[in-house]
Order: sequence, then structure tokens, then C-alpha cells
Amino acid sequence: MADQEQLHKLKQGVQAWNQWREDNAAIKVELSGADLSRASLSEADLSEADLRGVNLSYANLSGADLSRANFLTANLSGANLSGADLSGAKLSGTRLRSANLMGTKLDGANLSRANLSRANLMGTKLDEAKLSGAKLWGADLSDANLSRANLMGTKLDGAKLIGADLSGADLSGADLSTANLSGANLSRADLSDANLSRANLNTANLSTANLSETNLIKTDLTKACLHKAVLECSNLACAKLVEADLTEIDLTNTNLGGADLTDADLSGAKLDGTILSNSSS
Repeated sequence: MADQEQLHKLKQGVQAWNQWREDNAAIKVELSGADLSRASLSEADLSEADLRGVNLSYANLSGADLSRANFLTANLSGANLSGADLSGAKLSGTRLRSANLMGTKLDGANLSRANLSRANLMGTKLDEAKLSGAKLWGADLSDANLSRANLMGTKLDGAKLIGADLSGADLSGADLSTANLSGANLSRADLSDANLSRANLNTANLSTANLSETNLIKTDLTKACLHKAVLECSNLACAKLVEADLTEIDLTNTNLGGADLTDADLSGAKLDGTILSNSSS
């Protein structure tokens, strides 16, 4: 339950609220379950606040300090969180559908099972964030930093990840079908058992990535770097690998039937049991 005195103070405006927090730094902020939909809380200090189950849908939280706050099961759908600090925040199961998180700090945050479908996460810091089981279909993560993030089993179908940094990220079992990952950095990433069918990986860096048992049917890997990547038992049927760097790649028992390998560099590649029927080079 929300502390009614604190809630009343917050509704007096951000300036009064921030002054109260400065004067009462030792008091825990308790606003759980409050209805703050469409509230104007730009640059508010809500760090370490208990915001479980709060309704902040369509609220303006741009530039707010929300670091280490607890948003468990809160509703932030359509909220403006651009430039906010959510580092270390607990957002598991939170609704963030169509929210604006452009340039937001979410490093180390827990967003497991959160709904971020169609959210704007352009340029967002998500390094080492927990996003396992989250819904990010149709979201825009272009130029976002997702290095070493946990995206295991995440729904990213149709998402934009153009130029995103996913180096060392765990994307095992993730759905990235039809996603746009052109120019993305996926070096050392774990994409085992992921679905990348019809995804755009044009010029992406997948060096030393684990793509074993991955679905890459009709995927565009034009000019992609797959140096020393592992694609054992993966399906690359009808994939486009024009001018791709496949040096020292592991293609053991991989299906390359119908793939376009024009001008691809396969020097040093492991091709034991590889299916190359109807592929072009």
C-alpha cells in the first residue's frame, strides 16, 4: 500500500518532492499500488522506491532517477522514460508496451518476462541486463548496448537491432525471426537453438559466436563476419552468404542446401557432413 502522505507530497510537484527527498534521505519511499497514470514526473527522484504494482501508464518520467527502484508487475505502458536512470531497477513482469526508453540507462536491470513490445529502446544502455523471457517483438533497439545481457528465450521477432552491441550476450533459444540486425555486433554471443529465419544480418559481426542448431533459413548474411563461429547442425537452407567471411567456421552437419555462397571465404572451414546441394558459389 502507498504511503498517503508521500503520495500527497509527490502530487504537489517534482520540485517539492525532490526537496522532501533531500530533507528525508533516510525515509523509504513507499508508493506501491498507486495510480499515477499520466502523471508529470520528469526528473523526479524515485531512486530505490517501492513502486510495485503502480500504474504509471502514459506518465512522463523523462530524466527521472529510478535507479534500483522496484517496479515488479507495474504498468508503464506508453510511458515516457527517455533519458531516465533505471540502472539496477527491478522490472520483472512489468508492462512497458510502446514505452519510450530512448537513451535510458537500464544496465544491470532485471526485465525478465517484461512486456516491451513495440517499445523505443534506441541507444539504450542494457549491458548485463536480465531480459530472459521478455517480449520485445517489434521493439526498436537500434544502437542499443546489450553486451553480456541475458536474452535467453526472449521474443525479438520483427525487432530492429541495427548497429546494436550484443557482444557476449546470451540469446540461446531466442526468437529473432525477421529481425533487422544489420551491422550488429554479435561476437562471442550465444545464439544456439535460436530462430533467425529471414532475419537481416547484413554486415553483422558474428565472429566466434555459437550458432549451433540455429534456424537460419532464408537469413541474409551478406558480408557478415562469421570467423571461427560454430554452426554445427544449423539450418542455413536458402540463406544469403554473399561475400561472407566464413574462415575457420564450423559447419559440421550443417544444411546449406540452396544457400548463396557467391564470393564467400570458406578457407579453413570444417565441412564434415555439410549439405551443399543446390548451393551456389
